[in-house]
Amino acid sequence: MSSLLNQTWAIALLSALLIGSVLMAVHQAEVIAHKVGEPFGTLILALCVTIIEVALIVSMMITGSAGSELIARDAVFAVIMIVINGVIGLCIFMGGLRHKELSFRIEGSNTALAVLAALAIFSLVMPVVTTSSPGPTFNNSQLAFAGIASLALYGAFVFFQTVSHRSYFLPLQATQKMAGVTHAPHPSNLKAIVSGILLIVALVLVVGLAKALSPAIEAGVMAIGAPKAVVGIAIATLVLLPEGLAAVKAARANQLQSSLNLSLGSALASIGLTIPAVAIISIWFNLPISLGINSVGIIFLFLTFLVSVLTLAIGRTTLMQGVVHLIIFFEYLFLSLVP
Repeated sequence: MSSLLNQTWAIALLSALLIGSVLMAVHQAEVIAHKVGEPFGTLILALCVTIIEVALIVSMMITGSAGSELIARDAVFAVIMIVINGVIGLCIFMGGLRHKELSFRIEGSNTALAVLAALAIFSLVMPVVTTSSPGPTFNNSQLAFAGIASLALYGAFVFFQTVSHRSYFLPLQATQKMAGVTHAPHPSNLKAIVSGILLIVALVLVVGLAKALSPAIEAGVMAIGAPKAVVGIAIATLVLLPEGLAAVKAARANQLQSSLNLSLGSALASIGLTIPAVAIISIWFNLPISLGINSVGIIFLFLTFLVSVLTLAIGRTTLMQGVVHLIIFFEYLFLSLVP
């Protein structure tokens, strides 16, 4: 009884520390974003979280424990579902409740969605239909090409977003006026550097605490008889908390463009950096890896991108689109628990 009580207190303490780390990460990211401006601020947060996420996935792969060959697939697919349906759906829903209609630039958002669709199909669906290796897997040459293609696509998008067509990702002036945004003085260089260091520390704490909580999460999943993939969903949710909170906060301030930059950028970074990293690790250490999703996952992927295209078609969105994305997200969660 006492051991159970101690374990409960330990989980509660870790959860409290996790929430505190998430809030600190969001605050420091906002300071940096205000210093460097859009879209660099949202890109920095997305890259930081994704790099740490990749490190977490790679460390779990190297251990060679049961199910380690599926961790990259489960994590990447969960990130796509959580970001596009969960985070973006909640952003549109919360922003729509407060402002009725939200505006954004379709040029940047549609470009990000097109790249994300290509990355997702190449990485998660192609292994299902290839025939060079048994099961939903790539052989080494296919895996290497998928890694190179993913990195090239992501690199091209970052150049497009930050250099050649940066204006496509800047907030609309009309949106800023409607929101009544006031431009506070930019943080000093010293404050921005300190915030950058604190952001990295906070993100490391988020992932470290999420990993520490994962045994308890896994035990809970086993206790209710849910599939092991649910563990990946829970961990992905914890890792995405900083970006999710920052995106929802921006949407409530009628800055959906910033929310989309952060959300879609996170999903793009997750695939564009994770797939090359796991490809290198798998080939170098001769570790098995399975990236192909099942038929239910393919249907969810198709539905998600179809609805996203309609949501981002005209540069304006309302609460209704948010409801649709959230219902898809809840359906995904339910069928993950009850496949």
